[in-house]
Amino acid sequence: MNRKMMEAERGRRLANVAVVLMEPKFPENIGASARCAMNMGIGRLIVVRSEEPDKEKMLRMATHKAAHLIENMELHRDLATALAPFAMVIGTTAREGRLRNATKSPRQVVAEILPMLAENQVAFLFGPEDRGLTNEDLKYCRLKSNIHTAGFSSLNLAQAVAIHCHELYHALVEEGAPPHHQPRLASSFELEGMYGHVETLLRTIDFLKDNDYEYWMHNIRSLLGRMDLRSKETQLIRGFCSQFLWYDNMRQQQAPAGDSRPAAAGGEGAEGV
Repeated sequence: MNRKMMEAERGRRLANVAVVLMEPKFPENIGASARCAMNMGIGRLIVVRSEEPDKEKMLRMATHKAAHLIENMELHRDLATALAPFAMVIGTTAREGRLRNATKSPRQVVAEILPMLAENQVAFLFGPEDRGLTNEDLKYCRLKSNIHTAGFSSLNLAQAVAIHCHELYHALVEEGAPPHHQPRLASSFELEGMYGHVETLLRTIDFLKDNDYEYWMHNIRSLLGRMDLRSKETQLIRGFCSQFLWYDNMRQQQAPAGDSRPAAAGGEGAEGV
C-alpha cells in the first residue's frame, strides 16, 4: 500500500471516531478539546449538555483551524441518544472500584479498537471536569481507560482528550499495513434495547432483586459486552426474551384464580419450562 493510499485509509478510519464530552462545565474546555481532536485528525465532536455552551468562548479556544468542529458540533440532552450509533464506547476514568474494573491504559485501548475502526463507529467518552463519569455513565462503555500518572491524577479535560487522540493517531501512523478488520458490530442503541429486554426477563423470573440489581446487571452487561455481538445476534437474544415473556403472560392468564405464583419461574410447585 503506497503512502497516499495509507493516508486515505487512515482518514477513513479516523472519520469513524468521535470525542464525546459529558456535561462539560466550561465552554473553553470544549473549544480546547476540539482543537486537540483536530490536531490528530478527528473531526467529530459531540457534547451532552442541557444548555448550549457559549459559542464565542468555545471558538476562542478552538482557534480558526478547529472552528468547523464547533460549528458542526452535535448537542444532545441525554447520553443514551448521543451514544446510540456507536459500536464501541471507551469511557475515561481516573477512579476505580467494584463497578469500574478492568481499566486499561489509552495505548492498550487503542490497540484493541484498531481492528474495528474500518467498519464501526467508536466514541471516546469524557466526563465533567469536577467529578468525571458516574457508574451510570460508564454502563454504556465496553472499555474503560485510565491515564496513569505519578501520584496526582487530576488532568484538564482537554489534556485527557489530547492524550487519547494522540495515542490513536500515533498507532495509525505506526501500524504499517492495517490489521484484519472486524465486522460491523451492534450499535449502542441495539445493545441498550437488548439489555433492557434481558433485564425485563430476569425481573420476571425474579432473578434480579432490588438490593443487588446494580451488581448483577453490571456483570451481565460486562459478559454480553465481551462477545462482540452483531446486530442480528442482539435481535436473536431479544426474540428469545420476547417469546419467554409471551409464554409467561399466557401461563399467568391460564393460572387458576387465586394462584399468584409466577408461572414461568422455577421452584416448588411450578412446572418446568
